[in-house]
Formats: sequence, structure tokens, C-alpha cells
Amino acid sequence: MPDNTTSIDRGASAETWDRARRWASVVSLAAGTTTILVGLAIVLIAESVPLSLQYLPLLVSVLVLGLPHGAVDHLVLPRAREEAVTRRSLVAIGVLYFAISTAYAVLWVLAPAAAFVLFILVTLFHWGQGDVYALVELTGVDYFEGAGSRVLTLFVRGGLPMLVPLVAFPEQYAFVAGTLVGLFDPAAAAALEPAFQPSVRLAVGIGFGVLVVATLGRGLVRSGPTGPWLIDAGETLGLVALFALVPPVLAIGLYFCFWHSLRHILRTMLVDDRAASALSRGALGEASRRFARDAAPLTGGAIVVLGGVALLVPRTPATVPDIVALYLVTIAILTLPHVVVVTALDREQGLWSPRAE
Repeated sequence: MPDNTTSIDRGASAETWDRARRWASVVSLAAGTTTILVGLAIVLIAESVPLSLQYLPLLVSVLVLGLPHGAVDHLVLPRAREEAVTRRSLVAIGVLYFAISTAYAVLWVLAPAAAFVLFILVTLFHWGQGDVYALVELTGVDYFEGAGSRVLTLFVRGGLPMLVPLVAFPEQYAFVAGTLVGLFDPAAAAALEPAFQPSVRLAVGIGFGVLVVATLGRGLVRSGPTGPWLIDAGETLGLVALFALVPPVLAIGLYFCFWHSLRHILRTMLVDDRAASALSRGALGEASRRFARDAAPLTGGAIVVLGGVALLVPRTPATVPDIVALYLVTIAILTLPHVVVVTALDREQGLWSPRAE
């Protein structure tokens, strides 16, 4: 089904697109700041947050921002290339998703501990690449003078939600890992125990801390305390606080919905001429409705996949942690092909081809 609803020629409307980008930047920064402040406020106000409430943002993400953020993968590359969406392009993305997701689902069944480790590594990469895009395109960072700078930042930004909770909340991290792996083989979770030992966590904490300081320091040396660097440093340190102080289930849920997913949705709006046109006028509701319309069919499809994953597990999930674990496994299965699409989008937009070091 061709997408013939474009209303802006990006080549002839650079000013319009730039206004859209500025609106996206404002929304991204406001949502990110609010995410950090809300997470920290919760732990300051509440003596403890019941685990059932900690899972609430992840449950909400099934329909709000989280699961839908990848549901326009069949549209983003044609739109970025200013091409029509054709039956051939739809078949290609369908085959990509089916092949990669099926292979990964088989891995969950046969080797769930290895599948969990792969999930963490893929998520670290993907969330990091999402923030590199946001820093370059929305924040206006100009001190990434080569791919090396961007790779370091990718590992820092992706490592914040994946590694800081490992150091700060090992018991809860192990619990979540156990619920995911335990859906398929409870005994397999024992293979992950070495990662939670004090010596490993100390090494991760020191090594990652050095990487954070070195990356921010490199940016400061290259740019000075400019506005983009201050935003980069403020977001990085704010996320350190979020994941070091807020229980990881709650922190990850807030981050997944209102940081990573929202930023990716803004990116998809900027390659969609009609959504970009709405953004350029500050019509956030119009842009959001267009995204929701485009994402609705495959969000429904992802929920069907969730039902299919439920049939794969040996026992029926009976508790909230088990149900969320089932959802996270579904996200893992869908994330792998999504990363392939986003990586192709990165290449299409030249994200990893800056000028040489």
C-alpha cells in the first residue's frame, strides 16, 4: 500500500523541518528531565514502593509509547529515503522480523540464560544508539568528531540502564533475570549467578565509572561548557542517579516509556512529512495521532506475538512478575529485528559517518 500522503518536500522545506526538529528537541528534553525527577521524587517521598506498583510503567508500555515505538518499522526507511511504501518493502520487513524473531525465540527455549545475556547486550546497544541520535540531532552536540566518540557515548548511554542497576541493586536485578529465564528453565538462572558477585559488580562499577568520566571529560575538552555539553552531562549524571537510587523495575519502566520510546517516536515523526509538518507548527496532538494511527496495526500484531510467546513457556505465568517477564521476553524477541531496522536508519541518515577524528 503506497504511502502517498506526504505534505512536505524536505529538500525544499529545510526551515519547516528545522522548526519540527526544535519542537522535538524541546519535547525530548522536557520528557527526559521529567522522567528523572519523577523517579527520584518517588523514592524520596515513599519509604518503599510495592513491587506491584513498580511494574506499572512496564504494564502501561504495552499500549502507551513502549510497544508501539517500534511498530512503524515498516514505514521509517521508505520515508527516510523519500520513497513510497510498497508491497515489496512490506514483505521484506515482514521476512526480516519473522526470521530473526523466530531464531531468537528458539534460543529462549533452548538456552534461556544465554538469551537473557543477549537481551541485555542488544538493549545496551540499542538504547545507546537511540541516545546518540538524540544528542546529535536533537541536542546539537558538535563534539563528536569521529565515530569513536559516538561509540564511547553509545556504551555510556546504553550502559546506564543496563549496568548501573547491576551494581546498585544486584538482588532485584537477579530476581528479574530469574523470572525471565525461569519461564523456560528455572534451573538455568544459576548460570547467571557469577555476574552478581561483589567482585564482578565492583569491577563493573569502577570500569563503567571511568568510562563515564572519560567520555564526558573528552567532550568538555573538545567543546568547553557549551549548552549541548551541559545537557549531555546533566542527562548522563541524572540517569546515573535514577538507576543508582530508584528500584530497577520502576526505573527501567519509566525510562523505556518516557525516554527511549518517546525519543524514537520523535525520530519517526521527523522522517514522516505530515508529522513533521504538524511538529513544525507545534501541533503535537496532530503528530501524535498520526503516529498512533500508523503504529496501531503492528502494535496489535505485537500483542498477538505476546500470546504466541505465552504458548512457548512450559508453565502459565500466574503472578505479576511472571506476566511482566513474559512481556519482556516478547520485547526481547521483537527488539532484535527492530535494532536491524534502526541501524539501517542510522546508516541512511549518516549517524555513524561524521568527519574523521
